Amino acid sequence: MIHIIELRLPIDHAPEALPTAIVKRLGIPANDLLKIDIFKRSYDARKNIALSFTYIVDVTVKDEADVLKRFVDDPQVRLTPDTSYHYVAQVTGQTHPPALRPVVIGLGPCGIFAALLLAQMGLKPLVLERGKAVRERTQDTWKLWRKNVLNPESNVQFGEGGAGTFSDGKLYSQIKDPKFYGRKVIQEFIKAGAPAEILYVAKPHIGTFRLVGIVETMRQEIIALGGEIRFSQKVTAFDIEAQQIRGVQLENGEHIAADHVILALGHSARDTFEALHHAGVYLEAKPFSVGFRIEHPQSMIDRARLGPHAGNPLIGAADYKLVHHANNGRSVYSFCMCPGGTVVAAASEPGRLVTNGMSQYSRNERNANAGIVVGITPEDYPGGPLAGIAFQRAIEAKAFELGGGTYEAPGQLVGDFLMGRASTAFGSVTPSYKPGVHLTDLASSLPAYAIEAIREALPAFEKKIKGFSMHDAVLTGVETRTSSPLRMTRGADFQSLNVKGLFPAGEGAGYAGGILSAGVDGIKVAEAVALSLLPR
Repeated sequence: MIHIIELRLPIDHAPEALPTAIVKRLGIPANDLLKIDIFKRSYDARKNIALSFTYIVDVTVKDEADVLKRFVDDPQVRLTPDTSYHYVAQVTGQTHPPALRPVVIGLGPCGIFAALLLAQMGLKPLVLERGKAVRERTQDTWKLWRKNVLNPESNVQFGEGGAGTFSDGKLYSQIKDPKFYGRKVIQEFIKAGAPAEILYVAKPHIGTFRLVGIVETMRQEIIALGGEIRFSQKVTAFDIEAQQIRGVQLENGEHIAADHVILALGHSARDTFEALHHAGVYLEAKPFSVGFRIEHPQSMIDRARLGPHAGNPLIGAADYKLVHHANNGRSVYSFCMCPGGTVVAAASEPGRLVTNGMSQYSRNERNANAGIVVGITPEDYPGGPLAGIAFQRAIEAKAFELGGGTYEAPGQLVGDFLMGRASTAFGSVTPSYKPGVHLTDLASSLPAYAIEAIREALPAFEKKIKGFSMHDAVLTGVETRTSSPLRMTRGADFQSLNVKGLFPAGEGAGYAGGILSAGVDGIKVAEAVALSLLPR
C-alpha cells in the first residue's frame, strides 16, 4: 500500500472528494485506485482560513511499484509502514505454559492490556483487582457523588477499568511509538465495541459510559482465553527471597505463589506502595503536580478557540492546552482538559478530597473543565520515596476541611482568587462537581508558591484564550493525582532493579500517563514477561 500525508479538503467535502484528491495527487487514472484506508484525520480550524480536514491515507493502487518509483524523492508519498501487531512469543503445540501463572495486580488500562496480551499469547494470567467489577464499582462511585458516601475500595481510583474509566476516555498521547503499539490498543478497544473512528481521528476519545461496556467485553476475552480475574482481592504483602519474587499475600490471608508479577497498580494505591517499600523493593520519589479544576462555559471556549467555526458539529467541542512559566520558577499548565464535561469527586481515602475531570462521548455538557496545576519536585517534599504520598494527603485533608468535611469541594471564583478574597456567591458559571461546591478562599489549600504561580498564570492564559480569567469562572480544589508521586524503577528488561520477576508497569510505576500510554506500557511489560517464560 501507499502512504500519503497532507491531503487537505474542505471540512464539508462530499464523499467522492477524497478519492478524487488521491487520484490527482498520485497522477493516476481513477480506475487504478483500488482501496482507501484513512490512517489519520485532523482538522485545521485557525480563525483566518477556511475550515478543513487534513488526511493521512493508505491506498491500494495498480502498478504500486511504478507509482512509488515516481515519488521516490517525495517524503509525503511512500510505502505504507507495517502497523500490524506481532506477538513476541506464543504457547503452541511445541511449548507449554509455565507451572506458575503470571500474576497481574490491578485491572486499570495497563493491567487490562497486560492481561489481554498474556492471554492472547496463551499464558493464562491471574489478575488480582482490589476493587469491584466495573458496574458494581460505578454504583459505589455514584454513592459518593450523590450521597457523600465513600467506599475506600471501590471508587474513581479503584476497580475494574481503573481511574481512566471515569475520565474523558482520551486515547491520544505524546509517547514515542515506533512499533505502533498505540494502534494495537485502539484496535482492541474497537473490537470490544468502541467507535471505529477512534482509529483515525486526531484526538480520539470514548467517554465514560461507553468505556464501561468495553471494559466488560475485554474482561470476557481474557477469561475466554484462559485467564482468571478475581475482584475484591487486595494484595497486602510481597514474598521475596534472594531478590526474587516468590508470591503475594492477600488481605484475606491467602498466599499465591508466583515468580512473575506485573504491578499495574495505578497512581493511588498508596498502601500497596507502602507494602512494596516495606518489602525492600527499590522505589524513588518523582515529580508530579498539584492544583485546581477550572470551569468555563464551553461556548466561550469554542468561540475563543474556533472563532467563526464555533459550534460546527463536524468539529465538536473545542479543547485547549496551556502552559506558563511563572516568575518564581514554577511551571503552570492545563491538565486533562475535558470539553463539555464535568468535575468529579475522585477521593479514595476517608477525610480527604480529590477532584478529576470527566466527559461523555457526546461532550455536550454546559461547562469545559481542566486541571490548572503546578509542577513540584522531590525537593519540595524531602523524606524518601513515600514522602510525596504524605504531601498529597496533607493537601487533600486540607481540601476536605475547607469544603466543610462532607466531601463537598472547596471552590472560589477566579476573580476573587486573583483578588485574594473569599467567594460568597456563584455567578454565571454553575460548577458541575457533585456532591457540591462550598465557596471559600482557596489560598490555604496549596503551598504559597503554587498559589502565587497560578495567580500569575491565569491572566497569562487570558492572552491566549479570551475570557479564561473571567471573574465568574470557578476554581474547584484540589487536583493532586496528576501522576504517581513515586517511580518503581525498572531496568531494560522491565523488571524491578532489585527484585527479579517483579515487573512495575503503567501510571503507578511512573511509566505512563493516561489510558493510551498505560495500555502501551501494559503491552510492553506483557511482552517482557512472555520472553522470560517462552522460547521465541
